[in-house]
Amino acid sequence: MRNAIIHSNGMYVPERVVPNSYFDELLGENVSDWLEEFVEIYERRWAAEDESTADLAAAAARQAMERGNVKPDEVDLLIISTDTPEFISPSTSSKVQHMLGLRNAGTFDINTACAGFVTALDVGSKYIKADEQYQTVLIIGAYAMSKYINKLDKKTANLFADGAGAFILKGEKNSRRGLQASRLITHGQYHDYMGIFAGGTAQPVNHEALEKGDHLLTIAKKFPPEINPETWSAIARELSGRAGTDLKDYAQYFLTQININSIRETMDRLELPHEMAQTSMHYYGYTGSACIPLAFEDALQAGKITRGDSLMFIGSGGGLAFAGASFIY
Repeated sequence: MRNAIIHSNGMYVPERVVPNSYFDELLGENVSDWLEEFVEIYERRWAAEDESTADLAAAAARQAMERGNVKPDEVDLLIISTDTPEFISPSTSSKVQHMLGLRNAGTFDINTACAGFVTALDVGSKYIKADEQYQTVLIIGAYAMSKYINKLDKKTANLFADGAGAFILKGEKNSRRGLQASRLITHGQYHDYMGIFAGGTAQPVNHEALEKGDHLLTIAKKFPPEINPETWSAIARELSGRAGTDLKDYAQYFLTQININSIRETMDRLELPHEMAQTSMHYYGYTGSACIPLAFEDALQAGKITRGDSLMFIGSGGGLAFAGASFIY
C-alpha cells in the first residue's frame, strides 16, 4: 500500500505591505487599535496591479519544487484551490501548468472557498493512494482577494489579503507517514451568507450588479459565531479517533486563520494549549485558501514541527465548507 507524504512545501506573498495605518487614512477613523487588539492583524500583503492569482500560485510552486528537487516533468497532477480564479473559464491550473512547464501533468481547479487547500490535500493524497500512475502531485492554495474587495467596506477591506502556498505530495510504499484520516463537511444553507455573487450564471456582471457591488466580496449575513469552533473541534475529535492519535499528541493544529479568537476557542474546547495552533494572520492578514500552507511554513521555520510529527489540518470557508485531514509529516 502506498501513502501520500508531504515531500516539500513552498509559499509566496506579494511584496506590497499594507499596514493598518493605511485604513486609518482611507476611512478617516482609527481602525488600527481594534485590528491590533481584537483581531491581532498588524499588516497584510496585497498583490501588485499586474500580479494575478496564477502569478502567486506559480511562485509558491517554484519554491516547493526547488526545495524538493522536483523537476517539471516529474509532476503528474496539479490541483489548484482558489475562489479568486484567474478566469471564470478556463481553469487557473491550466495557465499555471504552462507557466511552470509541467508538460506531463493533468490539471484541475477546486473551489471550496477557504476550505480549499485541505480539500486539495485530501483529493491529491487519494489520487496517490488509489492510482499508481500518480506519484508526484502538486497542490496549491492561492488567494488574491484584494482584487475583489471594496476598500471602503470596513467589514472586509482590512481583513483580506493575498498569498499562495504549495505542497508537493509523493507516493511512498509501506509508509506510516502521510494521510491518516480526512473529512469533508458542507452546510449548504449558508451558501448566500458570504461570497462574490456576480460573475456566474445566477448573476452575470451587468450594470445592475456593478451598481450593487455584487462583483465584489460581500458579507450578506452574519455567520453564527460558534459555528467554526464547534465544527473544527468536532472534526479534530473525529479524525484523531480514526487516526488513533490522542488530541494532545499532535505537534500542531493548522486552522483557517480568519479569526484568532475562533482558533483559541477551538483549542479551549479541545482542552489544549493555544500554542499548539499556529497563528499567522498577524503579518499576512487573512489569506483564505493560502492561509493554512502559510501557517505551516511559519511553524516549520520556527522549529515547531519535524518529520514524523502528527499534524491536524482543518479549513473552513464560504458555502459553508469544511475540510479536515490528520497527517503524519
